[in-house]
Amino acid sequence: MEDIIRLEEEKDYLEVEHVVRDAFWNVYRPGCNEHLVAHNLRKSPGFIKELDFVIERNGEIVASIMYSNVELQMDNGERIDLVGFGPLAVRPDCQSEGLGRTLIFHSMKKAEQLGFETVFITGNSRYYHRFGFESASRYGIYLDENREGEFTSFMVKPLVQGALTGIGGILKFDQSFDPTKEETEEFDKKFPEKVKEKLPRQIWD
Repeated sequence: MEDIIRLEEEKDYLEVEHVVRDAFWNVYRPGCNEHLVAHNLRKSPGFIKELDFVIERNGEIVASIMYSNVELQMDNGERIDLVGFGPLAVRPDCQSEGLGRTLIFHSMKKAEQLGFETVFITGNSRYYHRFGFESASRYGIYLDENREGEFTSFMVKPLVQGALTGIGGILKFDQSFDPTKEETEEFDKKFPEKVKEKLPRQIWD
């Protein structure tokens, strides 16, 4: 059993979307929309194909990670382009094998080589803290104008020392991350039927 890390190819698209759907189903909401996010992200001008990696095992895709540009609207009015990753997905039967960790570190190394200095994500803080991600609010960076409290699911990791100095503001992810419920339901008709369940710890309806 040999795992191969490589860039995603067009022939992988549907298989990756199945992996993403299976990995996220009923995790953050009843059902999921991350497979549609992945589908739309590839068509976005902000998609970074040089950081679109998969892990192939015995001819099958078992994990994937995607990167895209994010825009920071700084408090001084300046706008700068940064980078974020997601979706990160591991096929359910291959989870707890370190595949997510492998993709994170492999892709962040490549991101640094491409000149990116920080990486933003949203996700499970208990999982991502082990890789050095911290709440972005600690650096004065938020997802919207509501700056009270700490949204622990919104995180950042500097790849270069001092990269987060003096860049507070509002971060905007690619619009691909916000498909409508109707768009998601229509897209989901292309996949095998699954049962949507409302479960504890889900953060969206």
